[in-house]
Amino acid sequence: MSVHTPRLVASRITHVRTEPVENRFVYRSMHWLVDIDALPDLGVGRRWLARFWAADHFAQPVTDGQTLRDRLTGFLAAEGIQAPTGRVIVLTSPRVAGYVFNPLSVFWCHHADGTLACVVAEVHNTYSQRHCYVVHPDADGRASVPKEFYVSPFNDVDGSYRLRLPSPDEHGRVSLGITLHRPDHAPFIATLVGRSRPATPRAVLRAQLSAPLAPWMVAARIRVQGIALWMRGLPIVPRPAPEKTCNRKALR
Repeated sequence: MSVHTPRLVASRITHVRTEPVENRFVYRSMHWLVDIDALPDLGVGRRWLARFWAADHFAQPVTDGQTLRDRLTGFLAAEGIQAPTGRVIVLTSPRVAGYVFNPLSVFWCHHADGTLACVVAEVHNTYSQRHCYVVHPDADGRASVPKEFYVSPFNDVDGSYRLRLPSPDEHGRVSLGITLHRPDHAPFIATLVGRSRPATPRAVLRAQLSAPLAPWMVAARIRVQGIALWMRGLPIVPRPAPEKTCNRKALR
């Protein structure tokens, strides 16, 4: 991506489930595209609008003074993967009014020459657990990976994801897709698309009008949808033991 960061992404998120009950919902949110080595600081009096904490990403213990790159490097090292030597851009949601919830953060990691080294897709569930998938997408941004993490209480930890994670284009536009395939089940599809604009002070304030308290609202919407599905008779799949959610793989 050649545009300057940080940028605000007015995002549109869609979830589609076709069985055993049909359910589709769409909501708007607000994400940021930021360089992990230049995380924005809005200054005193405005930090409640967006605050980026390195400890909000990756599951290893927190050490004083760690940067987000430190945490990314530590995670990759633990997986036996060489850390990227170039720019890393992440699509994520910061803390707003002291709260953060990131169903998906995507780190595009580059070599020093600007070519893509890998993509880290970090998933958070509503049980305060995190899991990272490291993939090496093809030229169209596509990759596949076995599902290893309990996200929805209505889906077990089986099947595989087909991911579409192309880098943001030269204008900062984002178009991501995740399709869950499971034996004897119809696919579950989630997409995130959005256009970005420079994160000027005025744009940050306006974002609170178009998508107020974004992480709070995302967490609330997910829970409301879950209650609605449960009331329609969709069975709940028990959450596996924590150790089953800690495995991570790097796949091509």
